[in-house]
Amino acid sequence: MIFCANSTTGISGILMTEANFTVCETSWEKRQHEIRFIRTQVFIFEQGVPEELEWDGLDETAIHVLALTTDQIPVGTARLLTSGQIGRMAVLKQNRNMGIGTAILVKLIQIAAGHNINPLFMNAQLHAIRFYEKHGFIPDGGIFDDAGIPHHKMIHNSL
Repeated sequence: MIFCANSTTGISGILMTEANFTVCETSWEKRQHEIRFIRTQVFIFEQGVPEELEWDGLDETAIHVLALTTDQIPVGTARLLTSGQIGRMAVLKQNRNMGIGTAILVKLIQIAAGHNINPLFMNAQLHAIRFYEKHGFIPDGGIFDDAGIPHHKMIHNSL
């Protein structure tokens, strides 16, 4: 079963002037091809993360979300582990700054609350820290390297 929440966000872009999308809770088993496509584009091709680090064997047991356009084109994804870790959050480059990342994160926080998964935390790339702070996450500890990219652990301030 896939659970969706609708969002409408005004944007300015080349392809469309208004973006409508859904963010759906799903599983690796049901949507792995779409999830793999997005993460390959963002993490492996765009950011240079080695494939063996991206595919860590944790996807099969994670809760996933998938952002889809009204035409059912996958444009963003993220996962939630039972440990409370939010990760692998990615939005395709051409679909950024449209509210998709916010909708994905809000959906994951709601899912975690519904499953009593607490505390929530993530390892955020440095450029995304302000984005996560706007959604109630605070830095915890120092900066560290993950796959050659500087990160900072962040925890949700509802703890």
